[in-house]
Amino acid sequence: MQDAVEGQRTAAEHRSDSIVLAVICLAQFMVVLDVSIVNVALPSIQRDLGFIAANLQWVVTAYSLTFGGLLLLGGRLADLFGRRRIFLFGLVLFTGASLLGGFANSQGVLIAARSLQGVGAAVLSPATLTILTVTFTEQRARARALGVWSAVAAGGGAAGALFGGILTQELSWRWILFVNVPIGMVLFVFARYFLIESRAEGPRRRLDLAGSITVTGGLLALVYTIVHTDQVAWTSPSTLLTGAISVILLGSFVVIEARMAEHPLVPLRLFRSRALTGANLVMLCFGVAMFSMWFFLSLYLQQVLGYDPVITGLSFVPQTAAIAVGATIAGRLAPRLGARNVIVVGAVLAAIGLYWLSLIQATDTYWTGACGGGIMATFGMGLAFTPIALSATGGVRREEAGLASGLVNSSRQIGASLGLAVLSTVAASHIASQLRGHPVTPELQKVAMTAGYSRGFFIGSIVALVGGVVALAIPNQVTPPSVAAAPPGSTLATPPLVEH
Repeated sequence: MQDAVEGQRTAAEHRSDSIVLAVICLAQFMVVLDVSIVNVALPSIQRDLGFIAANLQWVVTAYSLTFGGLLLLGGRLADLFGRRRIFLFGLVLFTGASLLGGFANSQGVLIAARSLQGVGAAVLSPATLTILTVTFTEQRARARALGVWSAVAAGGGAAGALFGGILTQELSWRWILFVNVPIGMVLFVFARYFLIESRAEGPRRRLDLAGSITVTGGLLALVYTIVHTDQVAWTSPSTLLTGAISVILLGSFVVIEARMAEHPLVPLRLFRSRALTGANLVMLCFGVAMFSMWFFLSLYLQQVLGYDPVITGLSFVPQTAAIAVGATIAGRLAPRLGARNVIVVGAVLAAIGLYWLSLIQATDTYWTGACGGGIMATFGMGLAFTPIALSATGGVRREEAGLASGLVNSSRQIGASLGLAVLSTVAASHIASQLRGHPVTPELQKVAMTAGYSRGFFIGSIVALVGGVVALAIPNQVTPPSVAAAPPGSTLATPPLVEH
């Protein structure tokens, strides 16, 4: 009888854990999905709300910049105020911002809503991972749960283009935001019932609010300064003013982290590690290259080739598959060849793919213009992502591996924001120069847009190549054979690495 009762209790606990895993994985899926789901909808948003070419990137940048800038603070909030409470807060903020964005009738409201979404994501995403680690305490169970969480997160990025295309074409671009509302409401109900509150053990640390505000505000001012030059000169008073504000805020962030913060958001001593510093710089370059590629390719497929949103979404499927294949191969190659060597190969392949894309013509088809270069670029990026994470976490103490991983994720989002600001401004200026002094016809517009996007791809290829050069400074890390042969799931910690 007692064995039966114990069996029922174990089964109930297993069902509860499965629901917790489903809740946090779906929340992470939603957060990652919103990074990429807007790309296919960009032309529809531009037509509906009247965005000019240079300002359209704010639809992506507003989300990625606040997400990346506040990600580390979100992790501290969860540890300090409780993972369940912060998860629910982030979920409400993200869902409410999605509803606001879906009803947006102006550019300002949509950009504000996307910024709030980014704040919600920065709070929500770290909480999902910490809830997972405290819920699944047994080593093998935690390894399996982390595997599911990682796969779902990767699936969110891959599914964004396809879901965005279907929703935009069959309903409206507004549904790429509205779709989060029912999901968020269901998650809130289940989270309140099944998630258990937990906090970080040990002494309570003060939040580095000043650091978070200065770095995020400084980056926003920098992006605005860059984008604003499409309308005014670099030497104009408004450009100089916002540029000075960005420099002051970012300089203040460095001073706060180095001297003033009791518990700095980003301990600058970590950057004494060549592995960590190099990995973050490489990821910054890859953020520039990857996000700008998807941005320009989505516009090219719809505005030049005339594809509808669904076909555009399907066109991205081979690229997302290439990322998955590259990441899988890298997981096997990095321990044997060394993380640095695999990163360099991935960066070179990504640069070649982006250069291939820069050769596009207005008369091309998907197969002759976009397919080959897109697959090669994304395969190279996928090949580099895993060893970048290994280099970052292997270059610090084990107890700081979580912070190192968060820094890499922030670098990717910040790179995406700054890269889109620069490259979209360059592309818009080039398009305008191609049209200046000529009677504007649909054919000429397509040729001019292709030239602008081509220039964006070309600069992206240079940035990816720079990432490969920077990677040469990373100590090559090879997993010893005894560790590489360990059974899957035998450890969750970063394996010891040997530097060459």
